[in-house]
Amino acid sequence: MIARLAVVAALAALAVAGAGIAADKEIAAPPMATSLRPLSDFAGIKDRKARSLALFAEVGKVIQHPRCLNCHPAGERPSQTDAMRPHMPLVVRGDGGMGATGMRCMTCHHEKNFEPAGVPGNPKWQLAPEEMAWQGKSLGAICTQIKDKQRNGGKSMAELVHHMAEDELVGWSWHPGGKRTPAPGTQAAFGTLFKAWADSGAYCPG
Repeated sequence: MIARLAVVAALAALAVAGAGIAADKEIAAPPMATSLRPLSDFAGIKDRKARSLALFAEVGKVIQHPRCLNCHPAGERPSQTDAMRPHMPLVVRGDGGMGATGMRCMTCHHEKNFEPAGVPGNPKWQLAPEEMAWQGKSLGAICTQIKDKQRNGGKSMAELVHHMAEDELVGWSWHPGGKRTPAPGTQAAFGTLFKAWADSGAYCPG
């Protein structure tokens, strides 16, 4: 424990020292939703396309939340906090989204959140691949990207539904620890809405 705290303290000092280095431009964080509407709220929308679009707008409350966007950066550097500030200390994507040699993600991010230092963690901690970058994009552009097998890891719609509803790193967004604001709703509710969107034709906003 003492050794681990020492590492965290050293990294904090590095962050302060690195603050003077030219930093990536901060990404404006979108407004954060605090809840998700239940699926039943959409039953009254009889037009299939209109219902599908309404469902994806609701799903977008999670997709465009800082808990998701921070790890789907447009560049080589992730962002952090609810304000989506450039990650400090300075880290880069590296091979496989796991960070550069000597500063891999798991150097600081372990299997679970480390509350004494406020460091988040998960066994799968890493950045999304560059082709899955969401920051700075409209919800419609993200939607099109999610459905594109060339940019979604080759996933079918069924696999996407499972990923959103069951993946443990996605699930971390609702249990982020520290002072981080959780994604709205629950992973189960998000998964239900995402599946309903897929079943209704998976239409994307224009």
